Amino acid sequence: KNQCEFGFVSPDDDRDIEVVQLRRESRQGIWSESLRLMRDVFLIIIVFILFGVFAVQPVVVEGTSMLPQLNDGERLLVNKLVYYKIQSVRWGHLERGDIVVFWFPKEPDKSYVKRIIGLPGEMVEVRNGKVIVDGQELQEDYLDLEHNQSLPTFPAKKVDEHHYFVMGDNRDNSSDSRYWGLVPEKYIYGKAFFRYWKPSKMGFLDHGEYDGSEAEKINDIRAEQE
Repeated sequence: KNQCEFGFVSPDDDRDIEVVQLRRESRQGIWSESLRLMRDVFLIIIVFILFGVFAVQPVVVEGTSMLPQLNDGERLLVNKLVYYKIQSVRWGHLERGDIVVFWFPKEPDKSYVKRIIGLPGEMVEVRNGKVIVDGQELQEDYLDLEHNQSLPTFPAKKVDEHHYFVMGDNRDNSSDSRYWGLVPEKYIYGKAFFRYWKPSKMGFLDHGEYDGSEAEKINDIRAEQE
C-alpha cells in the first residue's frame, strides 16, 4: 500500500476504473434488454398479423339484410379456421343457423353475410310466409316480424352437394339464395361470431337454436358421415 495524506491506498483500490466498468456493463445490459424487447414486440406483431390473416378477420356490415341481428355499419369478427379443411378433413361443420361470410357467387370479389338455412341434400321452400325444410317448418326465433311481413312463395328447391341455401334475417329486404341461387361450400370463408362495434351492442352473435325435428336428426347423421 502507498501512503498519502488521506491514508493508505492499495493499487487495487482504483474505484474510478471499477465504476466506469460497471457503467459500461450496465449500458450493455440495457442495450441487450432493449434488443430482446424489440424482438418480442416484433414477434407479437407477426403473431397478430398471422392471426388476422389465417384465423380471425374483422369485417364491416354493409346494408340491412340481416336486421334485427346485424345493423349497417357494425363491425364483426369472423372465425376463418372453424370451417378450415385439410386433406378433406374439416375442423368444424357448416350448420344451419350459422351466420357466414362468403364470396358472392355472381361477383366473387364481393363478400356477403347471410345465415345458412338449407344444407346439402335438403329441400327448401317458402310457403305461406314460412320456411319449410324437408317438409317441416323451420322455427326461427331470431327473426323479427317487422322485417318479415311479405315473404313471397319460393318453390321447393333441392340443395346440391357441397352447396348451401342462405337467407338474410330481414327476409323482406334481402338478396339471397331465393334470387341468385346456392352458395358453393368453397366460397364460404368464415363464421361471424362476435360484434365489437358498436360498443353498446358488443357481444357474441346468435346463430339460432333448433328443435329436435327429424330434419335436424338427418343433418346430424350427414355430419357424422362426412
